[in-house]
Amino acid sequence: MNDDSSGRIAAELAAWIATAPPGAQLPPTRALVARYGAGPVTVQRALRTLAARGLVESRPGVGTFVRAVRATRPEDYGWQTAALGAAPYPATPVSTALRTVPNDVIALHSGYPDRELLPERLVRAAFARAARGGGAVGRPPSAGLPELQEWFAGELAGATPAGSVPPAARDVVVFPGSQSGLGTVFRSLVGPGRPLLVESPTYWGAMLAAHRSGVRLHPVPSGADGPDPEELDRAFTRTGARAFYAQPTFANPTGACWSPTRAADVLDVVRRHGAFLVEDDWARDFAIEGVRPPAPLAAFDDGGHVVHLRSLTKSVSPAVRVAGVVARGPARERILADARAGAMYVSGLLQAAALDVVTQPAFRTHLRGLGRQLRTRRDLLLGAVREHLPQAEVTAPAGGLALWLRLPDTTDLPRLVADCEAAGVAVPAGDEWFPAEPTGPHLRLNYSGPRPAAFPEGARLIGAALAAQHADPAARD
Repeated sequence: MNDDSSGRIAAELAAWIATAPPGAQLPPTRALVARYGAGPVTVQRALRTLAARGLVESRPGVGTFVRAVRATRPEDYGWQTAALGAAPYPATPVSTALRTVPNDVIALHSGYPDRELLPERLVRAAFARAARGGGAVGRPPSAGLPELQEWFAGELAGATPAGSVPPAARDVVVFPGSQSGLGTVFRSLVGPGRPLLVESPTYWGAMLAAHRSGVRLHPVPSGADGPDPEELDRAFTRTGARAFYAQPTFANPTGACWSPTRAADVLDVVRRHGAFLVEDDWARDFAIEGVRPPAPLAAFDDGGHVVHLRSLTKSVSPAVRVAGVVARGPARERILADARAGAMYVSGLLQAAALDVVTQPAFRTHLRGLGRQLRTRRDLLLGAVREHLPQAEVTAPAGGLALWLRLPDTTDLPRLVADCEAAGVAVPAGDEWFPAEPTGPHLRLNYSGPRPAAFPEGARLIGAALAAQHADPAARD
């Protein structure tokens, strides 16, 4: 109600300002409180809204005044072209997965789970407790809070088979989110101008981190079962690469999950080439109910070949940008050195809150309920897609957040995305997930987004747009 009242007050004052001369003084806050029958906080919020719109300016100790209209002229920033020189890496637009759309749009584009799928109560309580602790004022160690390091190492240790040495807490470096961790790993283990093998398709954020690090990407085809070990072997030999970035468990965007046999074969190839496997384990918490995700590859490697990245941002909260990188030997020291040079350390408050959430017994309960909700949402969207887009190829992923659709070769994908948006449904073109030319037209549809009741209507609108396109002779020319 306060928000509604402040909006009403701001609208009425804006109408008055439109007729007032520049420099005219607004009534004092006390007078506005009496005029509108609102509290001082509500009136101040309305005045801040007007100030943000550039309609008024506040002079401390004097009052609030109608802002004078300043003459505008085009700014000339041409000098910066010479000062900056060529861009160090290709300009990459913001991914569709990060876009914010109006509430009435059916949002199938996002890369994040809906708020109702997050452990909100646990997160709020964790932040309250963390604010009362030392993390609110102290500087944590550069590698991370020891207790959080132990938790990340303990997850892998619990999956480590007998006869292998489990990772220790000292092998962990904590980062402010997986994006930061990927950039550091690519700079530290690959380096500018050197080759990095990646699955194709793969996570767009990893490609962005690689571009920013100056790393050269070399795609390796990857299907529902992961990459072909023989193809990976040839890519290592052809490029001389010493690192391979992959998502063995519920890959983004395909949802693929490697079998234990495929994982062992890939790890053998990596070892033969004396290379690193950068294992992005972002989706471990998003297994569909009834599915037990396979153990991370890092649990089967004590020789330092696998660098394991485990993010908590999506499963705990987007506000808790915390990830752990587990690396052994000199690789860990290089990663830590780069992390220190970049961020120096990760907020102790965020680390303490993250640790609080993941160590609560209620978090395990939350994840079990999350698996049930993901199954319901996946099946709802999958059924609607199969009904309204029978020409699309799609399989049911065992985990992750999205469906990966292969559309007919004749599909005009940019036109389809635009037509869907015009009809009120936001969808991302699959091209964003390919490090080279896409192998065909794809869509990635998020089943963990808001308003699942609207999923059938969203699929119907996509199907109608696709059908209209293929019925149009001009689209086939």
